Amino acid sequence: MFRPPRDMSMVCASLPARRASRPPCWSALIAAALLCSATLGGAQQQTGAPAPPPDNKPATYVGSDTCQACHEDIFNAFQKSPHHLVETDKKRGFDTKACESCHGPGSKHADSVSAADIRNPLKLRPAEADKACLTCHLNQPTHVGRITSSHAKNQVACVACHSIHKNGPNGLVARKAVEINQLCTQCHADVWASFQRPYKHRLPEGAMSCVDCHNPHGTFLPRSIQTSRANEPGCFKCHGDKAGPFVFEHPPVRLEGCAACHEPHGSANPRMLTRHQVSLVCLECHSNLTVPTPPTNANLGSTPPAIHDLRSPRFQNCTNCHQKVHGSNVSRDLFK
Repeated sequence: MFRPPRDMSMVCASLPARRASRPPCWSALIAAALLCSATLGGAQQQTGAPAPPPDNKPATYVGSDTCQACHEDIFNAFQKSPHHLVETDKKRGFDTKACESCHGPGSKHADSVSAADIRNPLKLRPAEADKACLTCHLNQPTHVGRITSSHAKNQVACVACHSIHKNGPNGLVARKAVEINQLCTQCHADVWASFQRPYKHRLPEGAMSCVDCHNPHGTFLPRSIQTSRANEPGCFKCHGDKAGPFVFEHPPVRLEGCAACHEPHGSANPRMLTRHQVSLVCLECHSNLTVPTPPTNANLGSTPPAIHDLRSPRFQNCTNCHQKVHGSNVSRDLFK
């Protein structure tokens, strides 16, 4: 029975010294080499030092000055940012630790210089990134609808629009109308295409921006529509003459809003109407009305015996007579 010698290093050292005249036995050489590596490797494992235990201690705060050592450009820009208030305000509990208020304690990251040991809101899930922002911004008037907004429901994080470290007092988000529209267009390209139609609001010209009508942080109205005055749609900020209150209201204005008749983002029809003819817009509601016993001259808006004979051109433009379609203080029929 073959027994390998105890000191395999001697065997390994003697292998190259064989006489050149004898043909080598490759199988024996391979087996001996494997045996040498296994024996020497096992000896190294036995004599080697044990692996240090993992560091399970939680990270601690080290202060913004420690962050400055490696991130000086970001640190200098942060001095001019509105968020620099966190660095000096003791009420929030993060004075001299503004960086760690968003990124978490940085002691482990300072020791290892590894990105895995620090929290980066840009790489977090949107809900977790929003949670970091809402630590300070929760229940503020501007962000009151953030949690239930369409942006939050569609997993659009705060950092997708806001640049936290950007330089300047207005650097956290775009302020000029053209820049705001470019930012919104990155996701809402289909809406921006609507503004290329002949009749539209003047967004492409930079006369207004998306946030003039929409609140990106959310409102109680559909599509995050801005509110004005007594929580009315933001359209009335510019079109106040259509708001009322009127003695005789046109119900769609109050119940459905401007979008019942108009396409606010742009239309191929004059006055941004949903149909190319005014009568067709009106007939979406005033056609074939179901009345149990209609009178002879009932304003059904359809064919005779109603008073409106739509085969006649005089009845094919409703606003010739019903001029106050948004509401009237004089006429129940919105004549004037």
